[in-house]
Amino acid sequence: MVYEYINFPDGTEVVHTQILNEDKNPTVEVHFERPTSNGFDSARCELPSYKWLFNEGYSEEELSFFNEFLHHNAHLIFRFAKSGGICA
Repeated sequence: MVYEYINFPDGTEVVHTQILNEDKNPTVEVHFERPTSNGFDSARCELPSYKWLFNEGYSEEELSFFNEFLHHNAHLIFRFAKSGGICA
């Protein structure tokens, strides 16, 4: 299951998974996606390790912003991942 989290002014949508690996080391994958004229820019980060799993189209500066954003929002993303999304 994937849950909406936020939309940035540049069109980037941020969504996250439910909690994965609940029995061992709980993780959540956070997806960033922005429409372009040729498709989408897309990046994915795993929490709580902050390991970038994938990036296509985002600059290092944008990834740095996303990384800081995740450090400030990880606790909320985990809470919403556990409860079924922000609107649950």
